Amino acid sequence: MRSNFGFATRAVHAGHLKGEEGATVTPIFQTAAFSFASSDEAFRRFQLGEGYVYTRYGNPTVRSVEEKIASLEEAEDAILCSSGMSAILVALLSLLKSGDHIISEESIYGGTYTLFQEILPRMGIEVSFTDTLNEGKMKELLRPKTRVLFLESPGNPLLKVLPLSKLANFARENNLITIVDSTFATPYFQTPLKLGCDLVVHSATKFLGGHGDLTAGVIAGSKALLEPMRKTFHRQMGAILSPWEAFLLGRGILTLPLRMEKSAQNAMYLAEKLSSRPEVNAVYYPGLPTFPQHEIARSQMRGFGAVLAFELKGGYQAAVRFQDSLKLILRVASLGDVQSLITHPASTSHRMLSPEERLRRGITDGLVRLSVGIEDAPDLWDDIEQALDGLS
Repeated sequence: MRSNFGFATRAVHAGHLKGEEGATVTPIFQTAAFSFASSDEAFRRFQLGEGYVYTRYGNPTVRSVEEKIASLEEAEDAILCSSGMSAILVALLSLLKSGDHIISEESIYGGTYTLFQEILPRMGIEVSFTDTLNEGKMKELLRPKTRVLFLESPGNPLLKVLPLSKLANFARENNLITIVDSTFATPYFQTPLKLGCDLVVHSATKFLGGHGDLTAGVIAGSKALLEPMRKTFHRQMGAILSPWEAFLLGRGILTLPLRMEKSAQNAMYLAEKLSSRPEVNAVYYPGLPTFPQHEIARSQMRGFGAVLAFELKGGYQAAVRFQDSLKLILRVASLGDVQSLITHPASTSHRMLSPEERLRRGITDGLVRLSVGIEDAPDLWDDIEQALDGLS
């Protein structure tokens, strides 16, 4: 679908598959394999790629959602995977081999950190973590076999925002492929490919799906980078998305712009309220003028997203008492749903880091992360306020 249509129009119409009967909803092709009218047709499908043969190789429902996401990311193509982690793994294994090296932003999701720290080294792929806001540190880490610059912006859980255009330029100058995890921002608020990055990945489980009822991941970028991934690691690893979950994901994306607008408005409202509370040491939200990378966020994002974090005075005990006092907001180690969700990163998403490493990255025992939903903002604040009052 042409890119001059507005985002909401593309969210609704891009990739829509009417089927033979002209369905207004993309049909679910719930089949493992596809039959052939003749041996000649089987040859054309297998050898020439004309049509579908097996859902691990491709499926019309899955393809329709890939086209929708590619349109939203303003990418040439997209590949759906079984989870956000599988999307990262497929992308990296298709680009790297034993002996290669990755430079990664240090403020990333804990599961990605585990992949980089424990699993990739078994395959002979080394990863160096650094503060990518410091170009000098990155230059010191460059090696002859450095192949990838991996970024996450905004970062999990402190919402660290990275200057993507500047980092993409650094990567090009040093012959690196730039991969950006843009899960927190979604394509509604940020399009890394338009900022010069090579690939963007999402945990589509989160805001893209939006309803907490599926697990999915996506890679978007140029066909030159994606086609080798699709034909080798994606298919052969079986890291595919089922037609049913693709259908749910496509349905969720229909309302993505509406959900993100409402959730971001709520997040800003709550961030401002939290900033004035004596029980709170710090609030991390890119929309606040006091946020360290506020100006970077303003320059490259169309909005500030629906996730914030805040540090409570009193450490772990205060975080536990606060969360256990909430009556409306759910305690869930995830994000991106229509409901507001809260989690304690030090004991959930980033528990695999040592206490010293967590503190070095600013993840204190009193830090909580809030994924803001589409509820009425005053109701959310009433719930937070009564829980904060209980700490006094």
